[in-house]
Amino acid sequence: MGKVKKGDRLPDFKLFNQDGKLIEIAAYKGKPMVVYFYPKDDTIGCTREACGFRDDYHLFSKAGAIVFGISADTVDSHKKFRAKYRLPFDLLSDPDNKVRNIFGVPADLFGLIPGRVTYICDSKGIVRHIFNSQMNAKKHVEESLRILSSF
Repeated sequence: MGKVKKGDRLPDFKLFNQDGKLIEIAAYKGKPMVVYFYPKDDTIGCTREACGFRDDYHLFSKAGAIVFGISADTVDSHKKFRAKYRLPFDLLSDPDNKVRNIFGVPADLFGLIPGRVTYICDSKGIVRHIFNSQMNAKKHVEESLRILSSF
């Protein structure tokens, strides 16, 4: 298991989005990117986090940033979650936690809950900031916007 650190290049990976389309991260190089890992669709904290990214999505767009949410939930679960909350960004399905493990996202609460970690990358694909907080879901959005504004 690797561990992505600040200053590292964002790993290349491919996952299916909520529509069953294969998303290749390499295709988005050249744009700032926010990749956030979250525990589970349609839970209180994860909904608060996703809706925070939704509510401020115009600011991410203005910064030219692409946002991706990643969890182990199925493509179908992501499709329902995205539609229910009108999320304007892709949710990627990582059912075997392969990408989560590549990034080295830790589990919380004695390994019972998948971690909530956000990676903010510049347009060169370099990780400029990592924010890890299971309990403060909304802060992931604030931290992402704060770092993007410094580019």
